[in-house]
Amino acid sequence: MFVCYMGELKKTPLYDEHVKLGAKIVEFGGWSMPVYYSTLIDEHLTTRAKAGLFDICHMGEFFIEGNGAFKLIQGVITNDLSKLSDGGAFYSCICLENGGVADDLFVYRFNSEKFMIVVNAGNIDKDFRIFSGPKDGLDVAVVDKSNQTAKLDVQGPNAQEILQKLTEVDLSSLERFCFVEGKVNCVDTIISRTGYTAEDGFELYFDASRAVEMWNKILEVGSEFGLKPVGLGARDTLRIEACYSLYGHELTEEINPLEAGVGFVVKLDKDNFVGKEALLKIKEDGLKRKIVAFELIERGIPREHYEVYKNNEKIGYVTSGTMSPTFKTGLGMAFVNPEEASVDNEIDVKIRDKFYKAKIVERPIYTFNKKIP
Repeated sequence: MFVCYMGELKKTPLYDEHVKLGAKIVEFGGWSMPVYYSTLIDEHLTTRAKAGLFDICHMGEFFIEGNGAFKLIQGVITNDLSKLSDGGAFYSCICLENGGVADDLFVYRFNSEKFMIVVNAGNIDKDFRIFSGPKDGLDVAVVDKSNQTAKLDVQGPNAQEILQKLTEVDLSSLERFCFVEGKVNCVDTIISRTGYTAEDGFELYFDASRAVEMWNKILEVGSEFGLKPVGLGARDTLRIEACYSLYGHELTEEINPLEAGVGFVVKLDKDNFVGKEALLKIKEDGLKRKIVAFELIERGIPREHYEVYKNNEKIGYVTSGTMSPTFKTGLGMAFVNPEEASVDNEIDVKIRDKFYKAKIVERPIYTFNKKIP
């Protein structure tokens, strides 16, 4: 998950707050980010049982406006923008001509002429070029407001109760994958009922100059509800249990969305979009690999790039793996040959020089309505 980056590291507006809280800081995709404050396990279980606060200010936000905005976005993303209502948000991919994934992202629709696109931090420049490219003849403006926009996530069973103390917006009426504009702690905020943890929760977008006061106020109000700051370590284990893709792991320019298990955001029956012809051919020819979720039967910790075997024959590799704090077993996701991708199929994960027995299980492994063992 954490890779070496050559060059000067970027910092979110909350960097000094993380240092004050004693966070362990690591480099992540060119950013100095907190990996944990207490321990990964504590922060993971706190999010599952109570609530966690995440600094996600490194993510990118583009605002696309004008009467050509719909047409521009529809021609770039794989999902069908005509199915998204005002005040709604959905997940999508943007592909290259060969069908590989340039990035995965969220699209927020204010109205037919105003949208917000939220992209991965490491792909901001690439994605901005993609959305800025096909504007010929369209009345549309594409503006990168990543540096001016702060993003905080409040996730967990107590998230609504915490945030409700800071806003007059009736959060109980806000449905999943919907958003509203309102004030949180007297700050103009886009409040979205979305997240990356498989818990109920909210993502907040607002002016970056207000990040420190918003962060500290949420921590203050949330303390009586058990809320704690959560770093990238638990963010990763939470999303692995939920089988959510992470760009660079389950999705890359060499991996297409059909084999990666996110084909539900590829609408091949809509008008042309980048990569459509390649994806049609991939579907027609059949997938050469499939993403699966697995749990180790024997005690061990699977990691990215570990090889997967069946009857001593290599059939794939692990894309993401961890020791699950919730289920207390090793689990993860892997690409395997399609004929070996069925649920309950027993496989072997090679950890160092030893094979560990594992079983393919249904995705997702964890959903918010499951009880913690």
